[in-house]
Order: sequence, then structure tokens, then C-alpha cells
Amino acid sequence: MEFLQPSSWADALAAKAEHPDAVPICGGTDVMVEINFDRRRPPALLDLTRVPDLATWTTEDGRVRLGAGVTYARVIDELGDVLPGLAMASRTVGSPQIRNRGTVGGNLGAASPAGDSHPALLAADCEVEVASASGTRRIPIADFYTGVKRNALAADELIAAVWVTPPSGPQQFSKIGTRNAMVISVAAFGLALHPDREQVGTGIGSAAPTPRRAPDAEQFAAHALAEAGLWHSRGPLPASLAAEFGTRVRAAASPIDDVRGSAAYRLHSLSVMARRALTWAWDDYRKAA
Repeated sequence: MEFLQPSSWADALAAKAEHPDAVPICGGTDVMVEINFDRRRPPALLDLTRVPDLATWTTEDGRVRLGAGVTYARVIDELGDVLPGLAMASRTVGSPQIRNRGTVGGNLGAASPAGDSHPALLAADCEVEVASASGTRRIPIADFYTGVKRNALAADELIAAVWVTPPSGPQQFSKIGTRNAMVISVAAFGLALHPDREQVGTGIGSAAPTPRRAPDAEQFAAHALAEAGLWHSRGPLPASLAAEFGTRVRAAASPIDDVRGSAAYRLHSLSVMARRALTWAWDDYRKAA
């Protein structure tokens, strides 16, 4: 196995162009597990830990550009007040050691349906910046996932960053696992309120072949809140609205039975998590008035 170790972003892109089969590695929390268990034997590894551009985050015109090499621990410590939904999700990732190594960009690249960052990124409606030696493009997050552990990257492309416009309202993240810590999710749900445009964002994890949104639930909640004048009055959230929202989130999922949980359990838990997430976020929205 060849080991490539560029020290600049330009060198990394050149190496990927020359070795399109090379697997990028930064934290190694996914790739090294597969290699150690002999589930994967790539012809080359492309180590990105020495590329400083990937380990930075900046703000531009009200948006956060989160470098693909920024760790979960830094998201929690440095961006918890700006991207609370992603910070909540990051706190549920593995152990402190994994949070100090694992990155949001690596989670995106793995494209696992159970990846913890995906529901929060979907709810925030972010864009993924990808690059190759020939140029850069941005992919809407909902279009980035193309199948089970597959993404929209071309063979010569690498993930550079994630662009997130911080939602103007509260965010929530919930995760169900077989124990309280260091566990892959059985089901996960992310939510973001966007009162500036009277919209609701959602993200479903570990309950479909790919991470996905629940568009019907989003549209229902946004319309129901607007029709009742609640976006402006910030009145109490009707229990029936929250319950119907949970039902529609459940309908958007297509889970399977596996060793972690049954499809029926995943559907039920998603409905409960969605109802609670909307209720909690709305309570926070009312308190912020």
C-alpha cells in the first residue's frame, strides 16, 4: 500500500489526480477501522493531516466555511454557539479521543447512513465544497449522498469544506443508540428552525440507505406555523402539530432490520425524536423573544 503525504492543498489535489484510487485519510476513525478489520485494502492512502488549509474555519458574508479537517472537538469548543445543532451531534461521536481526531469532512466522505454529523448538516441546508486540480464546485448537501456509503465526489476530487449559513432559529439533535456512549446510532434526527424565511429544516440518520431530509414534514410544519401566525406571535406549539410532524418524519424514512435495531423500532423512535425536537426547539424560540 502506497502512502502519500502532501503538505499543501495544491499538492494534495495533484496527488489525488495522479492516484484517483487513493483513499483520503485525516482522523482515520473510519478508514483505519476498515483496514484493521481487513474490510478494505486501498492501493494508496492520501494523508491530509499536514494540509493546514483543511484545519481552519472562517466566516464570510454571514456564512461559516468549515474546513474538512476541523475536528468534532473543535466544532464543540469553537462553534457551539454558532452551529449548535452540529455541536450537539459532535458531542455524541465516540469517545473524547475520537472527537479529537475525527472530522466532519471525513464523516461526509464516508457517507455512512449512520454518520452523526449528517442530520445536522441536512437540517442547516449546507453546501459541500469539493475541489480537484481542475477547479472547485459546491454540492447541495441533499445531493451529496448518492447511495450506501457513496457520495457525489468524482474520482479526482477531495472535500475542501462545508459552507453553512447558521440557522436564524434554534436547532436540535437527537440520537438513539444501544447504549449511552461510544455507539453507532440506531436512528438520529436533526432539526433547525429558520424563522427569517419561515422554514423548518430536517435531517434523518441511520433510517434509510442515505442520510435524507423529510421534505413533506418540513413543508407541513412551516405552513402550519405560518397559518396559525405562530412565527410572529411565538405562541405555544399545538401538541397536534408536533405529533403530525413526527408522523410525517416517520413516513420519510425507509429503514431496515439489522443487528442494532428493527425497522419498526427505528420508525417509532424517529417519530418520537422529531416530535420532541420540534417541541424543544419551539420552546427555545419562544424564550428568545
